Amino acid sequence: MAEPETNLTEPRRPVSSFELFFDLVFVFSLTRVTDLILRDPHADGVLRGMLVLALLWWAWGAYAWLTNAVDTNSASARGVVLSAMGALLVVAVAVPEAFGENALPFALAYFVVRVLHLVLFAVAGGANRAAILRLAPGNLAASILLIIGVFVPSTVQLILWGLAVLIDYGTPIITGVGGFTVHAGHFFERHGLFMIIALGESVVAVGAGVLLTGAHITPLLAATILLSVAAIGGLWWAYFDWEAALSERQLSRAIGAERAHLARDMFSYLHLPLVAGVVFIAVGLESVVSHPTHHMHGVHAIGLGGGAALFMFGLSAISGRRGHRPRLDHLVAGLFCLLLIPVSLLVPGVVALVLLVGVLLVIAYIDRHHGRTGYEPRARAAQAVSADA
Repeated sequence: MAEPETNLTEPRRPVSSFELFFDLVFVFSLTRVTDLILRDPHADGVLRGMLVLALLWWAWGAYAWLTNAVDTNSASARGVVLSAMGALLVVAVAVPEAFGENALPFALAYFVVRVLHLVLFAVAGGANRAAILRLAPGNLAASILLIIGVFVPSTVQLILWGLAVLIDYGTPIITGVGGFTVHAGHFFERHGLFMIIALGESVVAVGAGVLLTGAHITPLLAATILLSVAAIGGLWWAYFDWEAALSERQLSRAIGAERAHLARDMFSYLHLPLVAGVVFIAVGLESVVSHPTHHMHGVHAIGLGGGAALFMFGLSAISGRRGHRPRLDHLVAGLFCLLLIPVSLLVPGVVALVLLVGVLLVIAYIDRHHGRTGYEPRARAAQAVSADA
């Protein structure tokens, strides 16, 4: 069947320097989520960290949809987005104590971020106005629940903030996202750049782990740093070398409401496990680099293997949503990464890291020789993306 003509002629919109400037605040916010988890490395702390990450990801995603559909070159639009950036920085600073003494600043600043998003979308959204107004009640209700949660006991706060996340993520399923303009190339590129930001958090975690050692570089520490870079590079490879091109092509081929729903599912929803996986891995890498010969325990052991597993299973879910058969190697790699959790309790952290790097190297090898496994070669996928753009 011939591809729709609109997809073949759609101009490609590159991500602007202003959008990249806006994203800077999320580099800092992801490091703060890691701090939140490390301050309370138990089940409650992990749950709080994941709730905050879900809120931050949704706030960023809302502005990704905004700048994808709305021109932000005017002074007034940039003023609103810069104001939101300031409020987001307040949110990020408050993250480690978001369930403590900084709960109110976190909730109020987050409310400002969401209101500014709705205002700019409603005023400048044009054809998107009706679509954003359908989402507005759920967005505002979720933000108000965060504020209410500040004034109740901590257990109730946790429940209300969890409910806020469910409302945020559930509203687009109930109302749909038909009516939103989605420029496929721009939308994909924006999320790909965020994945770079998330991987950058792992690099920061490695540096923080080195600082905990007193910054005295021994041969073992140098080797651990190199292995950490190999693990981070393996995650980059697993996402960008093959899967990313296929996802962009599928999004480019879709039109209208189908494209908007595909963008919602593949990127707004299913990229969250990838980002969460990278955050968990950052927690594990910080522990390994600071104590390479020690056995890992608790959230550190879960982070290294569990984070990698979450990343691999997330890739499989994205593959399934775009209509492709989930890759067996990703599923098997995810299971091996889960097995690293109990292994990390029994062997030095650097050994667990070596095993993780080994798994990722296998995935990289398969990506480089995909034609032998029955998948379309990467070069052809990239050519198809270029043609659709």
